[in-house]
Amino acid sequence: MVFFSLIRTFANMEQLLHYCWKHKMWPIGGLETTDGREVEVIDPGLHNRNSGPDFFNAKVKVGGMLWVGNVEIHDRASDWYLHGHQLDVHYNNVVLHVVGVSDRDVQTQEGRFVPQVVMTVPQSVSDNYEELLRTDAYPPCYRIIPQLASLTIHSWMAALQTERLEQKTLAIEERVKQVGGSWEDAFFMTLARNYGFGINGDAFEEWARHIPLSAVGKHRDDLFQIEAIFLGQAGLLEEQMIPERYREEALREGYFTKLRNEYQYLAHKFSLQPMDGSRWRFLRLRPQNFPHIRIAQLANLYYERRCGLSALVDCRDTVALAELLQTQVTPYWETHYTFGSESIRNAKRLSSSSILLLMINTCVPMLFAYGRHAMKEDLCDRAFDILEQLKAENNYIVRMWQECGLNVKSAGDSQALIQLKREYCDKRECLRCRIGYEYLKRNNETTK
Repeated sequence: MVFFSLIRTFANMEQLLHYCWKHKMWPIGGLETTDGREVEVIDPGLHNRNSGPDFFNAKVKVGGMLWVGNVEIHDRASDWYLHGHQLDVHYNNVVLHVVGVSDRDVQTQEGRFVPQVVMTVPQSVSDNYEELLRTDAYPPCYRIIPQLASLTIHSWMAALQTERLEQKTLAIEERVKQVGGSWEDAFFMTLARNYGFGINGDAFEEWARHIPLSAVGKHRDDLFQIEAIFLGQAGLLEEQMIPERYREEALREGYFTKLRNEYQYLAHKFSLQPMDGSRWRFLRLRPQNFPHIRIAQLANLYYERRCGLSALVDCRDTVALAELLQTQVTPYWETHYTFGSESIRNAKRLSSSSILLLMINTCVPMLFAYGRHAMKEDLCDRAFDILEQLKAENNYIVRMWQECGLNVKSAGDSQALIQLKREYCDKRECLRCRIGYEYLKRNNETTK
């Protein structure tokens, strides 16, 4: 059939069988084995996404006898042998083999024949899934969203919010490993990455790895020296990094030369090696996001001792966080965006939208990750509380979901919806999505 070829092309029929088994979506007439025994499913088991049988600890009655064990699912029964399960001791405890097509009997490594059930996917589920795959509108489930119960949406958003924080926690934990276990250094690296505001995020994280905070700390009371190290390690104190039309003016002004000389002294003192300055991106970048400005702001933040983990932990609410993150540039950068290019005087303080993004993407994940590491539940709770207190982000993803009828009240909501799009919609993981589940089961009278 054309439809089943589509299923195999986009998601694999086996995945749809998994889905129907997990949610107990089978025909009204019930299930029976290929040799005619009635099957009653008491518990479909725990879905296993790793190696081994597909569902653990299922409870099924086969011909009136209760079995507790694992369930394996295949498109065709012969896939059991194709995957080598007859040789694997991990499949000896399989009590039921669920298949789309029964083309042969199967045995375990111990030689036991496994009861088999042919399970057909309900037509309404098949039709709904095909519709999800073929719909051009984005997201394809938009029609059902206004019909969903608020409890369904709220519970799914809460799960997505936690999932996103856990995902960010893994990234932070990886940075902790990279810096030898220092949570202070990992916080600085996370903060730096998010100072790139997307476009220069990778470059800022690389730059942070080139900043020896133990060495910079010896000059913490001298903002000029901090700025020299920060800009020098960014590779921005090389003449070739100044656009040719500004180079002569930059050298005439003297600030560039003064910074470069100071950096060369400190680089020799601490054996510093700068990153490749060509890693920075300027194309289609607003001047206030130029790396020179962001690095000058970070230098000021570091000088004022407001980018340390202890300072973050001391913040109890969003007001304190905003005060912690607010910074400005040194006098030279008040009238420049790059070396040699003068501009109207401006303190170049962080905008409220930039501070919001830093709180969402840096402070909240760090509080959550460090709270889990230090087993301080209050920090994890504070992370969630702050997300609920902050206003929602305003980007195309959030606007898309709002147009579908979802009410987005807080940063917790917007973070959940970003997670939903990137990890489910973009990857066509409708079978793992609770909204997808509601869509698939609609008008399905066989759903139990």
